[in-house]
Amino acid sequence: MKPALPFYRKLCYAIGGIPYHMTGNVLGFFFQIFLLDVVQLDPFYSSLILFLGRAWDAVTDPAVGFLVSRSPRRKLGKLIPWIVASMPFGVVSYCLVWTTPFNAAPDSLKFLWYLATYCLFQTSMSCYHVPFTSLTMFLGGNQQDRDSATAYRMGMEVFSTLIGSSIQGQIVGGYHASMTKNCSLPNRTLYNSTSPGLTDSLAETRRAYMFTSVILGALYFMACLVLVIGVKEQPGPLSPLGKAQLSFCGSLRMVLGHRPYIWLLGGFLFMSLAFQIAQGNFAFFCTHVAGLAGKFQHLVLIMVVVASLSIPFWQWFLLRFGKKTAVPVGMSLMIPALIVITVVSHSFLVFAFMVVLAGCSTAVLYLLPWSMLPDAVDDFKLKNPNCLNLEAFFYSFYVFFNKFAGGLALGISTMSLYFAGYSTSDCTHNPSVILTLQILMAPVPITLLLIALVIFHFYPINEERRKEMRVELEEVGHRVEDESPGETKL
Repeated sequence: MKPALPFYRKLCYAIGGIPYHMTGNVLGFFFQIFLLDVVQLDPFYSSLILFLGRAWDAVTDPAVGFLVSRSPRRKLGKLIPWIVASMPFGVVSYCLVWTTPFNAAPDSLKFLWYLATYCLFQTSMSCYHVPFTSLTMFLGGNQQDRDSATAYRMGMEVFSTLIGSSIQGQIVGGYHASMTKNCSLPNRTLYNSTSPGLTDSLAETRRAYMFTSVILGALYFMACLVLVIGVKEQPGPLSPLGKAQLSFCGSLRMVLGHRPYIWLLGGFLFMSLAFQIAQGNFAFFCTHVAGLAGKFQHLVLIMVVVASLSIPFWQWFLLRFGKKTAVPVGMSLMIPALIVITVVSHSFLVFAFMVVLAGCSTAVLYLLPWSMLPDAVDDFKLKNPNCLNLEAFFYSFYVFFNKFAGGLALGISTMSLYFAGYSTSDCTHNPSVILTLQILMAPVPITLLLIALVIFHFYPINEERRKEMRVELEEVGHRVEDESPGETKL
């Protein structure tokens, strides 16, 4: 019988998840409006940055997963050295993403700067997050301990979203409101970008973005430090922390040939794409359609608070009714919230109530897919006992699809606004821009959520199969102990 996973290790592991979701959600909520309204970049260039930056992950995530799987075990372990080495690059590149060094430069030069810094940050985050997520399989304990550690991690990651959104939203939101106020001239004409009031507001907004990036970068560093100090890698019978023997193509073929993993990837992709399209356009929708320009940051705060508080409930729900049942129940809450948000405008109270529902659904997006992934990996290892040490490869594709969904969501959004005629120099927007934002906030995400629900319906690992795997894993553990009675347990 494996010893129970201690509380301090769960907590330190959970804190290590702060950087990815803190920075990722800040980028999701604010990067599009930063490029368009603060950098004042053409929507076409903005969409290219967002899409190409995430498409770059198509190379980095699986490549990092393969390199991690082929890495030898060192003094700090196999996974933690990658986390430590990538952290400085991640902190610096994150701060560079929010700088505005070329205010008077042509759009082409701005495009190259933000594309380079964004891709550098995504690469650094891949080198951090792929080995970090793979640590789930090497924390020690049993299947229930691992699910508990995942719940701790998801709760902390939602809390990190709260931290990031609070810091970024409360500092930056007020400056966006002042920009909107300066934009609204008495005669309702378009603003002049060289007018003193707007120039001052724009400069202050740019400084606010840079200031918040430094704060979040410091939190990134401290979270990594806690993880390294508090977590030690624990190998298991089917997780020996050795070097993978298969080639890249062989590993890819084995991983993508596992049917439960493919169903899980597909459902996760469409679920994440739906959420991130709505997330990426929420600030724009509140500012330009709903008449809540100075209040969207408070709505974001309400949503992430509710999501954070909902994690324990959904953990209880999945233990009581099963993971496969929790997915459709939780995801369905998002649909009425999106419909009402799109139909109603200029009502903060209605929006607040709807983002409470959205927050409950967001907690499911955080918890369930990552709680289901270890089951798919266990199923693979039991069916393929000779193909070991591929955990990082499984997790790298999961991370990639999440990031790719984010890039695709933002790319679709900004390109749609570009073709609708969005202009950064307009105080009011034409009806096609308003209609585009309404479509991006409800019909598109709802359609994607329904597709995800259909895919999850065919996911083959239910509670009965999980119980069978638990018994099989215990049998493998006892067999390994019987074969090596003289070895010292780690």
